[in-house]
Amino acid sequence: MTLPLATDYAPMEARLVAHVPDGDGWRFEPKWDGFRCLAFKDGGDVDLRSKAGQPFNRYFPEIVDAARTLGARRFVLDGELVVPDGAALSFDELLQRIHPAASRVLKLSREHPALYVVFDLLVDADGHSLAAQPLAERRVALERFFARYVDTLSPLRLSPQTTERAVVDRWFASLGSGLDGVIAKRAELPYRSGERTGMQKVKRMRTADCVVGGFRYGKDSRVVGSLLLGLYDADGLLHHVGFAANIPVAEKPALTKRLEKLEKPPGFTGRAPGGPSRWSTERSGEWQPLEPKLVVEVQYDHFSGARFRHGTKLLRFRPDKPPKQCTLAQVEQESASLLALLEN
Repeated sequence: MTLPLATDYAPMEARLVAHVPDGDGWRFEPKWDGFRCLAFKDGGDVDLRSKAGQPFNRYFPEIVDAARTLGARRFVLDGELVVPDGAALSFDELLQRIHPAASRVLKLSREHPALYVVFDLLVDADGHSLAAQPLAERRVALERFFARYVDTLSPLRLSPQTTERAVVDRWFASLGSGLDGVIAKRAELPYRSGERTGMQKVKRMRTADCVVGGFRYGKDSRVVGSLLLGLYDADGLLHHVGFAANIPVAEKPALTKRLEKLEKPPGFTGRAPGGPSRWSTERSGEWQPLEPKLVVEVQYDHFSGARFRHGTKLLRFRPDKPPKQCTLAQVEQESASLLALLEN
């Protein structure tokens, strides 16, 4: 490609903060729960790249086709790949796209087509780099780009952006668990490739009360390393849904003795912990089952595919909470759809 930005160009990244920033000069966008992607086009050549610079073309053929048929002959866009499932976005459907079989990917692309949610324009249709321009000017150029080249049937969608904090508050209030968080960007800054300055993210964190259905010892240790968490379904079965490992070192010996007194199979009567997985912290698959007596409150960011996607943060023990009240209903994704925010 002969674009002014190379395909290994690093996207601008965000620094995680606890609160939405106040003051003038900020632009706010929804945080999309997907794969960050830069889309490069030069004539008939299209190249989708991940945040780490890995090629995405084979996994999202429908987005490649849409970019190739777009009227603009040249561009570089910055956005997020997401996969709708009904009225919501499904990260599990998105993960399934990273599959070695082209036939499988093609089948998934037809059953659950992806969307490319765009929030920045780095090279315009004339092949000029906009990276040095402030965000406020790049946004105007992006909106003009969409108005001219992108129709309502395209899987390319324009992400909303606002300067008003009241709009951000409405997003949090009306979209519930469907909103992954908010991105805040400085309007006067150029695009800072590979940096975390000038862009912040606030993740929506949630809490749940869980039964401790088992535990794992730490690696090469006889003190607790992590608590295995469970939630009851409507039939009264206790399902393993994740783990919490942020146990203070000073508290581990006493907690280990407490847990060992409760050891009793089966621990989980529904889905039980297996061996190592992409979301566990210990290498060993061994775990100790417990009587369902202990309840803990944990903080988490996502629950999908019948599990907490990442490790949770242990907040406190809940001796006041009956274990049977720790149900899956707490983490059901009842929310308005983020898809309603998207523009064409």
